[in-house]
Parts: sequence; structure tokens; C-alpha cells
Amino acid sequence: MQEAAPLVDAHLDLAFNAVEGYDPRLPLEQARSSRFGQAAAARGMLPMVSLPALRDAGVKIVFGTLFAMPVGANTDLKGRVYTTAAQAHALADEQLSYYRQLAAEGEITLVKSQADLETVLHAVPDQAERSMLGLVTLMEGADPIREASEVAAWYAAGVRLVGPAWGATRYSGGTHAPGALTPAGRELLHEMGRCGMALDVSHMAEASFWEALDLHRGALCASHSNCRALVPTDRQLSDAMIRAIVERDGVIGTVLFNRFLRPDWQPGDAKAAVTLTDVVRHLEHICTVAGDTAHVGIGSDLDGGFGLEGSPAELDSYAGVPQLGQALAAAGWRPDEVAGLLGGNWLRWLAHALPA
Repeated sequence: MQEAAPLVDAHLDLAFNAVEGYDPRLPLEQARSSRFGQAAAARGMLPMVSLPALRDAGVKIVFGTLFAMPVGANTDLKGRVYTTAAQAHALADEQLSYYRQLAAEGEITLVKSQADLETVLHAVPDQAERSMLGLVTLMEGADPIREASEVAAWYAAGVRLVGPAWGATRYSGGTHAPGALTPAGRELLHEMGRCGMALDVSHMAEASFWEALDLHRGALCASHSNCRALVPTDRQLSDAMIRAIVERDGVIGTVLFNRFLRPDWQPGDAKAAVTLTDVVRHLEHICTVAGDTAHVGIGSDLDGGFGLEGSPAELDSYAGVPQLGQALAAAGWRPDEVAGLLGGNWLRWLAHALPA
């Protein structure tokens, strides 16, 4: 199954954690025993992600974020914060430099084009028997773009998706921060369209979401969002939003965070209370709204403010993510549908979202 459709994860905060001290190049157990890993474990966030763990899971493509965290952010993430656009720009630029460092070391291949994508998908393992791991760069929250005219520079630097919001940004209303696009946000969407930058609608507030869909005619997706019908918060997608994304042939990445899977689960609750069956419920709801299985994928966010304790019961590390395919098969999904969810749907999306 992995050969037919390699696993794709559309949302991991690899560089954010790395510049704060976590080394994703290490085997997971070694990374967990590091100072960063032990500090995270003490907060109930034992790390789940490392590059070796991704390879063990059969991941071929990951969307790696550039995430600058605003001051006063309502999150369990720990790291430096920004109060100005210049500070946000510097934080994101440092993270982009880290991805370039990983690429120079041969740990990842930066995917900027369809040709890069094909190279990764058809590469043979290296002398250390490591499969090639491709990384598509995604900016989560657009505040690092100091003004809309800089979109072209970020695109030239390799960024291929921008999510205007996280919480509220200078461009857009966001999670727990209702609001439409600002005038600068409308200019941002114009520049994104001009450059061919894909739009990530995850975290966008309702008003900004609908305005963005009207303004942006290029590729769009929700890299990491679940169903509001099952977990009724503004962080998730309403059925109307799901339908709109599907109508644009977008893909929705399902988040493997227990709090986003069950409305009654809170950090500190038992990990065992949430299972992959809950993930399947969200996937099947999206597919029911969509009318097909072609618009769902994985956007795990497994290193984005939670860890082992906040992930479904079956997962001990990222290497367990392919068990989701088994859960879907048990729920009656056909092999081709499972392959699409694990990676094929995102690969189809990338084939038209990336330049030649």
C-alpha cells in the first residue's frame, strides 16, 4: 500500500520545535531523552515526531511549517514570540534556514515544483537505506510577511502555501478571533494569486474564510482541520466550509489531536478515551458531505502543542500512524480509498498546486 500511495502529512511544525532546541534528526527515543524532550514530557507532551519516525511510518512528503508565535498566544507550545511584523519575519526566516540546513545535510529534499515531487517519489533509498523525505514549506499565519509585496520573495525562497491566520493576524480573523480579511489581507490574497501561492484556510475565521475563497482562484486546502459537526468550535470546519473546499478540489488534512477528535476530551484526560475510530468518524463525516473519499488526507499536527498523551490510544509514536489505514479498512473502505487518504489525495493536489 505504501508503494501505491506513500504517506503524506500536510502539517508538522518541525522547524519551530527545532529552533527551540528539539533535534528531529535523532531517533525518537534519543530525542525524547534530550533536554527538550524531557521538558516536553514534564508538560504532558512526550514527543511523537522525528525524521526517523516519519521514515518508519512510510512518509514521503511532509508539509513543514514556518510558524511564528504571537505574544499572548493561547497554546501549550513553548517558544519565542513576536509583537511586531519584523520580529515575526525574523522567526520565520530562521525556520526556513533550518529547513535549508536539513536539505544541505541530505536529511530532506525541499519540494518546490512538480519535478521535485517526482524526484522524491521515485528515489531509491540511500546508502544508509533511508528513503528520501520531501518537504513542502507552508507558512502558518501570515504575519512574517511584513507587507503583501513580499509574497513573491517568500515564493522565490521556496514557500508554496500560506495560511493567512492562526489566531488573528494583521491580515485575517482567526481561531477564537472572529473577523474578515483586513485591507492588507485582501492585498495579500491578490499577491498570492499573482505568484501562484496556494491558500491554506485552516485557522481562518468564518468571515475571512468566505472572503478568501471569493478572492483566491488558485489552489487551496485546509492543511489541518476537523469537523465542526463533531467538535463544535470555530477551529473546525462547518459542513458548508467543507463543501466549498471540495468544490474547489481542495483536500482537508485531519488532525490527530484528541481535543479535536472528541468534544468532551481535555488535556489531562486519559489517552485511551480517544481511538482511531474517532478519527474515522471525522473522515467519514467529511466524505459524506463531499460525496466521495477524494478530498481527505492527514494533517496530523502531532508536534504542534500536544504529544503522546494527546493522541489516539493506538499511537505510541508517529510510526503508528499507518494503523489509521487498518482502521479504515475495518470500517469498510476499499484499498484505493485507504491509499488516497494516506497520501494519494494530497499527491493529486500537489500535482496541480506546484509549478512544473
